[in-house]
Amino acid sequence: MQSSSLLNQIRQQFSALRKSEQKVATYVLKHPSAAIHLSIADLALATEVSEPTVVRFCRAIGCKGFQDFKLQLAQNLAQHSNFGAYRLQQTYTPATLETVFDNTIESLLKAKNTVSPAVAEQAIIRLASSERVEFYGFGASGIVAQDAQHKLFRLIKHCAAYTDPHMQAMSAATLSADDTVVVISQTGRTDALLQTTQLVKQTSAKVIGLCPEHSPLALLADWVLDIGIQEDTDRYTPLLSRIAHLVVIDMLAMGVALTKEPEINNQLKQIKENLRTLRLNKKEK
Repeated sequence: MQSSSLLNQIRQQFSALRKSEQKVATYVLKHPSAAIHLSIADLALATEVSEPTVVRFCRAIGCKGFQDFKLQLAQNLAQHSNFGAYRLQQTYTPATLETVFDNTIESLLKAKNTVSPAVAEQAIIRLASSERVEFYGFGASGIVAQDAQHKLFRLIKHCAAYTDPHMQAMSAATLSADDTVVVISQTGRTDALLQTTQLVKQTSAKVIGLCPEHSPLALLADWVLDIGIQEDTDRYTPLLSRIAHLVVIDMLAMGVALTKEPEINNQLKQIKENLRTLRLNKKEK
């Protein structure tokens, strides 16, 4: 069963469920967002049934068990959520913090579903084999670019991040076919970034895009890691897309590290030794 049809599956099978299982179904249909955060004991308590009944309910609707049920429900909500319902209120309330966490979890699930594992693998192989890697971005995406450089410079000998269009343009002129630029954008429509990416393409260097699929920036990229997070930027700086971008950068860094083992082991060991000399307790690891 596809996760996108889980709630419909519950509605369709509702009449075939036992009365005790219908209690669980009713709660899940009314409070799906709350249900994904409950333990099996909490859900049983909330619906006044036993824990084995919750497990039977999960299997009755086609899930392997309770954890599989929660995973499919979370994916269901991520794929079919109404963003407007999750906007922050005009004034602060205790629920504000929970809303921020829920929105972030939702955005990460969306990114997980939209980023192609095959494309990610190709991007990792390209980064690991590149002579030089640069990260371009502006604003909040510029911060992500700097974080990416901080993670990758230990793995790739020549690694830099540029958040100024003039620096990007000058650096682009020095690239070669063995180099790779990762362009980061929440919208994929920033004119200055499009211009510098076009300069990169003229050098035969490759481009990896962290941006929405089918955006102008994505059309220029050789590989696109599709991250299209919709959010309210009228009142707040981009929050959700930034977190999703950071997680994807972590994924790329981990992939590069694993790809380049064991050749970088001595290098990483030396970096760790150097950092140890800066601590008060030199023996601390």
